[in-house]
Amino acid sequence: MAAVWAENSYCQRRQVGALIVKDKMIISDGYNGTPSGFENNCEDETGATKAYVLHAEANAITKIACSNNNSKGATLYVTASPCIECAKLIIQAGIKRVVYSEKYRLTEGIELLERANIEIVYIGKEE
Repeated sequence: MAAVWAENSYCQRRQVGALIVKDKMIISDGYNGTPSGFENNCEDETGATKAYVLHAEANAITKIACSNNNSKGATLYVTASPCIECAKLIIQAGIKRVVYSEKYRLTEGIELLERANIEIVYIGKEE
């Protein structure tokens, strides 16, 4: 389902989707893109990602912050492994398990999550 949600992204370079699940219910969702009210162009004229584009995990976590729910003890399903900045948000949000299907070239995010004793599950796209 996270992969389907990624298709909502307007980003050309990479589309990433995230779902937060708690008590067997989806409590939040997100995909990479620009902040609310901004144009739906993630890349500049050179093809580089704009600095203010939000990652799917950040969108899902901040969506929870605007609701009456919380992500303490939840599982995050995301199509790409989290970067270091999203890993910090995951830790602070109380998420206890992260499941991802695509390895990102930088591994610092996964390493930080492991250090925080968050369960990490990699499920390759072919599985």
